[in-house]
Amino acid sequence: MKTEHNDSLLRFMTCGSVDDGKSTLIGRLLFDTKTILADTLTQISNTSKKRGMEAVDLSLLTDGLQAEREQGITIDVAYRYFSTGTRKYIIADAPGHEQYTRNMVTAASTANLAIILIDARKGVLTQTRRHSYLAHLVGIPHIVVAVNKMDLVDYDQNVYNKICADYLAFAKEIGLQRNSNNEAGHDIRFIPMSALNGDMLVDRLDNMPWYTGETLLEMLEKAPAAHTEQSEEFRFPVQFVCRPHASADADLHDFRGFMGRVESGDIAVGDAVTVLPNGYTSKVKAIQLGEAQLQSAQTEQSITLLLEDEIDTSRGDMIIKTGSKIEPVKQIEAFVCWLSETPLSPARTYIVRHTTRESKAKVGAISYKVDVNTLEQQATTDLKMNDIARMSFKLAQPLMVDSYSKNRATGAFIVIDESTNNTVGAGMIV
Repeated sequence: MKTEHNDSLLRFMTCGSVDDGKSTLIGRLLFDTKTILADTLTQISNTSKKRGMEAVDLSLLTDGLQAEREQGITIDVAYRYFSTGTRKYIIADAPGHEQYTRNMVTAASTANLAIILIDARKGVLTQTRRHSYLAHLVGIPHIVVAVNKMDLVDYDQNVYNKICADYLAFAKEIGLQRNSNNEAGHDIRFIPMSALNGDMLVDRLDNMPWYTGETLLEMLEKAPAAHTEQSEEFRFPVQFVCRPHASADADLHDFRGFMGRVESGDIAVGDAVTVLPNGYTSKVKAIQLGEAQLQSAQTEQSITLLLEDEIDTSRGDMIIKTGSKIEPVKQIEAFVCWLSETPLSPARTYIVRHTTRESKAKVGAISYKVDVNTLEQQATTDLKMNDIARMSFKLAQPLMVDSYSKNRATGAFIVIDESTNNTVGAGMIV
């Protein structure tokens, strides 16, 4: 992780086994950073008293569903927002149970850092391995392994060290850990803590003098934001072609702007661009952000591009820099997480939506599905809810894709049931 502070947005998620303290950790972060409203604190204080608890149960800040509060578990993904003096955060509290795998994949898809909690009394469990595999699958580059509930093992350093060693052995087994050349894998950090007491989250108490590393908040403050660690190719899926024919302004009669969001990379006035899939080329004449004229634009900005030439471009096309390596394809291979209660049927036709483009698709072949608990590869002919499999789709229309490992925006897609229009699967292109 980088060491400088920054004011960018960091999206991160928490995951772990049931009752490892995910919701308590987030509640403690919000409480210790003074981002809880007074009326919210009063509400959860009253709920805690009704339960007969002496202290405020901070997990109630994220377990927002009534069923979650009654059972004391997380079911749905809870998003919370807070900020410090240096940056803003979006937290996703993902459920830990296997039956909510699809919820965790949804939460992980936009996260740049994952906090994986381990109960110090229990060590590395099956769910710990499952969550680590899923974080690996969806390409989260930074992982913080938080050994929680250290107060229940008398802050024993030996317990912490053994858990770290066990986790690193597993990480090496699945290719999770970054190699010595810093070329592949994930950046893994470890931290001992007590979320209930607030030890090593924001404040450094006196219980673990043997730990001299950063607190959790210090790690979060210094973690790189998305799209900042490596150069990315320019990708601009066209969402809308703006032609204001009815405008009273004579200057707008010849206006033809391509609206969309810069999914990765950057663009500047004068850059040579190619429009896919037709392959037409031109140069950027102007870049607009609302009414402002820009000389350049970068990742996650929603802009309007004006080109020097009149070329046939419509929604679903992708504008890239000329010379960039990406070819339209009519077959994709991917890891797919099945989200629907209705199983996947190889005989049916689905719709694959990739950025702003859609194509009808047929299942090509299912290579195998992954047992998310044992990580064993199993032969299968269909997918049920929460299943994850490596499979291929044959497409009716070409898509402009990157591998998910290189570009999470243009390497991902969703699968839609054409009869119900429901999203039934999420895919990461190999």
